[in-house]
Amino acid sequence: MLVVNEKQIQQLYKMTDAIHDIAEMLKAKEAGKINNPHRIVLDFPKYEASALYMPSADLVSEVSAVKIVTIFPGNPAKGKPTTQGILLLSDATNGEHLAMINASYLTRLRTGALSGIATDLLARNNSRILCVIGTGAMAFEQVLGVLAVRNIEKIILVNRTLEKAQAFGEKLRVHGVEIPFIVEADVAKAVNQADIICCATRSNEPVFNGSDLRPGTHINGVGSYLPHMKEVDENTVLMTDKIVVDDLAGVKDEAGELMYAANSGKWSFEDIHGQLGELVIGKKAGRQDQEEITFFKSVGAAYFDLAVAKGVYAKAKEAGVGVEVEV
Repeated sequence: MLVVNEKQIQQLYKMTDAIHDIAEMLKAKEAGKINNPHRIVLDFPKYEASALYMPSADLVSEVSAVKIVTIFPGNPAKGKPTTQGILLLSDATNGEHLAMINASYLTRLRTGALSGIATDLLARNNSRILCVIGTGAMAFEQVLGVLAVRNIEKIILVNRTLEKAQAFGEKLRVHGVEIPFIVEADVAKAVNQADIICCATRSNEPVFNGSDLRPGTHINGVGSYLPHMKEVDENTVLMTDKIVVDDLAGVKDEAGELMYAANSGKWSFEDIHGQLGELVIGKKAGRQDQEEITFFKSVGAAYFDLAVAKGVYAKAKEAGVGVEVEV
């Protein structure tokens, strides 16, 4: 079995690779070629933490995977990362376990790729200002996903701790992102300037007011993934012209902002414009005019992790990267 760590993945596999592989997986899902049982979430209330167990199988490539990811918000105070994950990749023709891959980076990468695809289909072509709300680990690949599909000229960073937002901007520069950034303490001011907004927080309360949105804005919401979480307010849900989701089954059980709006009786899951895969294959339209407000809601699904894991494994084998171990 091949073991591949995070540093090796980062050297081998880029955002453009992830966007391509996720798009192909979305096409396979729409063709009914993906087996994706609902994930299991174990909560640890004492630590406000959770563990997610996510199986999937690709019936085209004949591979399967199980990802285990843990999310412990208190870890940074202990010198440990908030999110930790591993993925086991297996051959679905003979049951052989092919690889054990660090999944923390894979999770961030595939989520960024999903937002990249959604942004490409839903954001205005002339979008130039990106607002990032929440500058934790997940946000970095959100920026990379957007930059892969739009010519951004300015990045506005919003975070409860301004120093963390500044450090995030400096990290972007270190990694070669030379686009000017500013740290903005006034979220309303930031939102009102933005063409594209990426929300990557674990907030239980909305992180901005929908009344501050400009016509034509596109929103990516990827941080909240449990029923009690909601980054986006009901006003935004109600005023949005197109709501697109990554996986409808998962969103119905896990997207707190949409569940809240549905329970209020003012909105229904039937109002969802479509799943991202439907837009990728052309079954549903993306942006149709310059004034539409669009919202992509992602809670994640195991087959997205499988898509990038397949790509990483292929590149690692080709490059001779990783460590072969007997188990």
